[in-house]
Amino acid sequence: MAFDVIISGGRVLDGTGAPPYRADVAIDGDRVAAVGRLDGAQAAQVVEAAGRLVAPGFIDCHAHGDAVVFDPAVQLAALRQGVTTFVLGQDGLSFAPGSAETVAYATRYFTAVNGRLPHEGPLSVADLLAGYDRAAALNTAYLLPHGTIRYDVMGPSPSAAGPEDLAAMLARVERGLSEGAVGLSSGLEYLPGRHASAAELAALCGPLGGLPYVTHMRAYGAKAGLGMAEVGEIAALSGAAMHVSHLHGPADVLLPLVERALADDVDLTFDTYPYLRGSTILAMVVLPPSVPAAEVDRAVEMLGSAGLDDWWESLEGTWPRLTISHAPGSSWAEGLTMVEAAARAGLAPAEFCRQLLIDTRLEAGCVTARPDEGPEGEESVRRMLRHPAHTGGSDGIYVGGHPHPRGWGAFARFLGRHVRELGDWTWQEAAVHLAAHPARRFGLADRGLVRPGFAADLVVLDPAKVNDEATYAAPRTLASGVDDVFVSGVQALAGGELTGATPGRALRSR
Repeated sequence: MAFDVIISGGRVLDGTGAPPYRADVAIDGDRVAAVGRLDGAQAAQVVEAAGRLVAPGFIDCHAHGDAVVFDPAVQLAALRQGVTTFVLGQDGLSFAPGSAETVAYATRYFTAVNGRLPHEGPLSVADLLAGYDRAAALNTAYLLPHGTIRYDVMGPSPSAAGPEDLAAMLARVERGLSEGAVGLSSGLEYLPGRHASAAELAALCGPLGGLPYVTHMRAYGAKAGLGMAEVGEIAALSGAAMHVSHLHGPADVLLPLVERALADDVDLTFDTYPYLRGSTILAMVVLPPSVPAAEVDRAVEMLGSAGLDDWWESLEGTWPRLTISHAPGSSWAEGLTMVEAAARAGLAPAEFCRQLLIDTRLEAGCVTARPDEGPEGEESVRRMLRHPAHTGGSDGIYVGGHPHPRGWGAFARFLGRHVRELGDWTWQEAAVHLAAHPARRFGLADRGLVRPGFAADLVVLDPAKVNDEATYAAPRTLASGVDDVFVSGVQALAGGELTGATPGRALRSR
């Protein structure tokens, strides 16, 4: 027997839920060729894995790498955690499909989250996937962003979608799915997604055919019942599979809602990341609904005029909970809380925030401490990730001088803290939550398992050493314990360093 690669002497986590077992893994081309005791077999390359686990590549169910996945630093951050696939197009906002105006809108509004794609002109899903294919060390899968589609048809209008609008949006969904999208996403706290009704969203779920509707709901935390009720309504109207993004908050509130939906025969999954703070664009956190954050010129004009004093005063308790993550032109403020930055500028926090939004033209990001921080919040995180409907997602945002550490540490933290230290999962359960279950959810039929014939996305990790090193103070610190990773049969990480190969595929559902 002769193979291209043999990963020798490790214990295999095959993704089926079976305990780790001693086996060699052989690769031919971009596929797993054999799994078992391959004594005497030959290979052009042998990777010794004694004392380490060999797992299927992890799938980050919620990543904001849409424009930054081409950055080797982002690829390294992911691979060092065993992540081989990003699911992009999250929160209803990304770059395709759309006209030149729509692409510009999506870039302008969400630059602090997705980064800036160096593209001008119209962009189809096929164009975007072609640009991802073999251009990075990571695989990419793409969700159709509802907000982008709605803007492409209706602009920023808050009106309900009429029959012609729905027909035009539906045509874009059908074409995007035919070109390889793996589902439909919404961002119902962002614009223009917040203007959509459940009926509109359900209509657009019609063509999904088993692929998921992935939603950043209208309400989370203690108010998650409102968001989950809408999820249930969309499921009832469409029959589509539902996936809730970053379902964080009190487990005593959220888990009964999940169980109720499952009891109502909703095909439901959700993702979480193992941290108590969130991160998003500053405008979403601090601007009143009367200020159109997606219309930058108008919003900046309104911020520069009087009339919002009462609103700013109502945010007094918010300022200490905000840390500035991205502030183009004011990088000195990145990493400081809003209170600290305002003090250095000699301004009140409200006035500093207002000026920061004007100066950055709303391209500012923040890390947000949630009210459920503390022991109860940590326990809720643990209870949520233990649920069988859970999948792993980092919600990683890679833009800014001081981002949230989750993009550099979420998956390593799942493994080091929640498997090795706390025992929330076994190692075999980790492979299910982080690889096999996500592959099934997004129709990636040849990924998520270590099995002959499957794509050779393989992670070799040290169970005693894997650990997140990124912190809120030092968020860009690489994880440890994952040194060798193969993507589509090509070694993308060797000895903890990028090999320079770009074998990542633009994945389509099967």
